[in-house]
Amino acid sequence: MSISLCFTPFSSHPHPLRPIPLSRPTKPTSISPPTTIVRSANKSSNSDHPTVAPAKPRWEDALSTAASLYPFYVTAGGVVACLRPSTFSWLVERGPASYSLSLGFIMLTMGLTLELRDLLNLFLQRPLAILFGCVAQYTIMPAFGLFISKFLGLAPSVSVGLILLGCCPGGTASNVVTLIAQGDVPLSIVMTVCTTLGAVLLTPLLTKILAGTYVPVDAFQLSISTLQVVVAPILIGSYMQSTFPKVVKVVIPFAPLLAVLTSSLLACSVFSENVIHLKSSMLVASLSSDMSPLLRARAILAGELGVVNHVA
Repeated sequence: MSISLCFTPFSSHPHPLRPIPLSRPTKPTSISPPTTIVRSANKSSNSDHPTVAPAKPRWEDALSTAASLYPFYVTAGGVVACLRPSTFSWLVERGPASYSLSLGFIMLTMGLTLELRDLLNLFLQRPLAILFGCVAQYTIMPAFGLFISKFLGLAPSVSVGLILLGCCPGGTASNVVTLIAQGDVPLSIVMTVCTTLGAVLLTPLLTKILAGTYVPVDAFQLSISTLQVVVAPILIGSYMQSTFPKVVKVVIPFAPLLAVLTSSLLACSVFSENVIHLKSSMLVASLSSDMSPLLRARAILAGELGVVNHVA
């Protein structure tokens, strides 16, 4: 309801005045629910808002978490190897062939997550990244090996072994760590292949320069080993990915965990072979109670994990 006042003038007016209401009636305000904007799932590639990737299932997150426990597996396996070295004897007794098969299996799991064109594009688009990685491999590691041997004052034979270790190419474990860290796996694999092939010349040369000892490397055998352990499994994995995509899609979530467990098993089995020698070196160092921690570490390493100096 509205109340209006009408003022009638004293003078006559040819047209009557329309009453002016004090307040105008307004339409009732209706409250409607907010409008829901439904976006199409099939967005074009030119859209400014990219489609959000679906969340991973819980079991895939559990597998990723289990694969990230690589240091724990190696540490736990090392403790078991110290207490009971015979635990890993079933793998050690099979000799180098079991190690080669295990390394090939690790690289096969890498190949399942890659496409061959990714490796080829890496050579074409990022050659400097490969070059820098290889240069760092054969400069930083040999320098650290030389520094540690000089700092600890190791015996000449131990120094040669440590420097030789620093002059060796990258291994399979680096690819496993890159995979579980969600790093650049193609670059890691290409660096492994390139540094392994370059070891034919660089490993003997650097060992001769830094340690004064020439360590011959069988170029033919090293090339065959690289093809068997690295190149062939990668090619087979890439072929399986393109030929059996549905099967590979089911296996891929398990690949990092399988690679981590296999790599941990290899590391612990190799360590179990040297546990007795390591204990002998630690025993020799512990007999001298007046030694400083640095001298104790030097004495343990001077045992050469197998050659204990017997002092009369």
